[in-house]
Amino acid sequence: MSDPTPKDPRLEQAGATDESLLAAHEKLLGRKPDDGAHYKMLPLVLLFVFSGLIFYAGTYLNRYSVRYDATVFDENGHSTKGVAAVAKADPMVLGKKNFEAVCITCHQATGLGVAGVYPPLAGSEWVNGSEERVIRIVLYGLKGPVTVKGATYGAVAMPVFGKVTGSGYNWNDERIAAVLTYVRASFGNKAPAVTAEQVAAIHAKEGDRKEWSEEELLKIK
Repeated sequence: MSDPTPKDPRLEQAGATDESLLAAHEKLLGRKPDDGAHYKMLPLVLLFVFSGLIFYAGTYLNRYSVRYDATVFDENGHSTKGVAAVAKADPMVLGKKNFEAVCITCHQATGLGVAGVYPPLAGSEWVNGSEERVIRIVLYGLKGPVTVKGATYGAVAMPVFGKVTGSGYNWNDERIAAVLTYVRASFGNKAPAVTAEQVAAIHAKEGDRKEWSEEELLKIK
């Protein structure tokens, strides 16, 4: 006697374990089973790298941030009263530079000048004499005849070097002091140095005036 119900192979199910079912599901989802708690190393490496960078940045800021002082980082803040130290130029170096740039044309590299035209600086009683007189000569200029070492000069007036009306050079007090210091220590001269303060004092005393004459200068001691 035959079975009245025909067999359908689609209805037959083979026995399956839980593990096989999970493996089949993971395969369908495109994931491999994590059977050994294995993790990828790349995320861990990146974690350590970024942690190290954060630690370094914190250390750097702590050392070089000047403690985030408001006076340092305030873009609208006013400058402090501190004065930066400025190294002063050697008067002899500065004086020689200015002498060779201008004075050498008339007084010559030897300081002997030109006979009958430009008076000598070497051994000059004016150069080696009173600072009060020689400063006025360079600062305000000299006009008219002048006697130097027994010879009379006056064909060409001494130019005005200071910052006064009619000056063609506008030298500041420091430059005038430097060139006088150089001249008074060169060409065999051995007179004391002249300071910018001495020049400034005479400048303040005399103000803005015309060239000096020999007669006026001889009244100054």
